[in-house]
Amino acid sequence: MPAMKKTVLTVVCASLMTMSALTPAVADDKPGKKKDDKAKPPANMSTVGGAQLGKAGTQVNLGPGAPVLPKELSGRSWIVADAESGEVLAAHNAHWRLPPASTLKMLFADTVLPTLPKDQVYKVKDSDLADVGAGSSLVGVKEDHTYSVHDLWLGVFLRSGNDAVHVLSKMYGGVPKTVADMNAHAEELQALDTHVVSPDGYDAEGQVSSAYDLTLIARSGLQKADFREYAATATADFPGEGKGKKRETFEIQNTNRLLTGDYGLNPYKGIAGVKNGNTTHAGATFTGVAERDNKVLLVTVMNPDSDEQNAVYQETARLLDWGFKAADKVTPVGELVRPRSAEGSGSSGAAAPEKQKSDGSLKNTEHAAAEQGSSGVGIALAITGGVLLLIGAGVFVVNRRWPLPDLVRKLPRR
Repeated sequence: MPAMKKTVLTVVCASLMTMSALTPAVADDKPGKKKDDKAKPPANMSTVGGAQLGKAGTQVNLGPGAPVLPKELSGRSWIVADAESGEVLAAHNAHWRLPPASTLKMLFADTVLPTLPKDQVYKVKDSDLADVGAGSSLVGVKEDHTYSVHDLWLGVFLRSGNDAVHVLSKMYGGVPKTVADMNAHAEELQALDTHVVSPDGYDAEGQVSSAYDLTLIARSGLQKADFREYAATATADFPGEGKGKKRETFEIQNTNRLLTGDYGLNPYKGIAGVKNGNTTHAGATFTGVAERDNKVLLVTVMNPDSDEQNAVYQETARLLDWGFKAADKVTPVGELVRPRSAEGSGSSGAAAPEKQKSDGSLKNTEHAAAEQGSSGVGIALAITGGVLLLIGAGVFVVNRRWPLPDLVRKLPRR
């Protein structure tokens, strides 16, 4: 075969493989589908992080002396990863695009939190709460009352308050801008299974993520001290009715049951966050981070199909237990890739050759970079004197030393 013809054939085949790996970001489990429908993962899923992660079913490479995976696992999708090295120790349908519920608030926080000073205050208007979905989880934000950004983030992380999300979105520039910047930030993180429709994670047609992406997003959030603080806070006082010194407060508790415990469930030793969720279409979802014996693990579980009480937490705890025992006795099945702007600085994590638009179609990365530069929906583009230069309205803090060294020392102790 002539050399030119051979080259063209190779390029075409590579392009087809890329397109099959990065299919449009739509839910493979459509809203309204019942659990007993026995939905199956698609045959072709993204291979971001490694080819083995694109395969359906359980992926694990056990070495000598490695414990077997727990039997009591019913999650449609889950992943166990080393938060510092990025090694994926085991996974099950890691790239299956499913409704994320309030775990999507991790992406909301990672996008918006660095841009609003904690002591900034805001008086809530009726219109700020008008689009909060019926039946949403709420912290109790009231119109005509004033809240600090710090108060509102406590409401987001502890009570998963959609009301707090919408007020912070308003302060950030509005829900449409927030959604656009969350999608842009997901692309920057290479969380290409993720498509945001509502910033609070409330059920919405086409709103999807994956166990892989949620773990990637959590890892990014954990680079930020404020994110770590809020995610690890068990209880806090939240402003209630009244004004000034007469204003009442009430206690709110974190809904992360591995952090606070529940009937029949003890707090998990070493837990330090991150976020839980539960909606009609998503079922129960959870991403947790825990530290033990100088090892930090991230686990995400999506939609366990089990009648066990607190199933999403119980299965997360089992996977954490397994991960701490197996960490040095398995060959990784993949890796958590680095953000695009952190690539080329001495660590693994190759970028996907193309990016996904919000409608799920593909676009060339060079064109995408040009669009970002002209639109101002910015990712960091330069470093001067070791300080990240941020441009545009969307400020995404990405450290080129990825992840931050010695994360184990920075996590709160429990």
